[in-house]
Amino acid sequence: MDVIETARAGDPLALERVLRYYDRYINKICTRTLYDKDGLPYIGVDEYMKQRLQAKLVGAIVVKK
Repeated sequence: MDVIETARAGDPLALERVLRYYDRYINKICTRTLYDKDGLPYIGVDEYMKQRLQAKLVGAIVVKK
C-alpha cells in the first residue's frame, strides 16, 4: 500500500514498480490468438491492449492536482 501511495504522490519509480507487479496479470488477460504475416495463427500478447490497460492503471493511480 505504501508503494501505491508513493506512486500516487508522483514518484515515477514507485509507479514503475506497480506496473511491474501487475505485468504478468496484464499479459495474461491480453493473450490472444494473433496472426503472422503469412496468416498463420499463434498465441501472443496483444501489445496495443496491454498499453491501453497500463495507461488505465496509471490513470487510476496518479492524482491530477
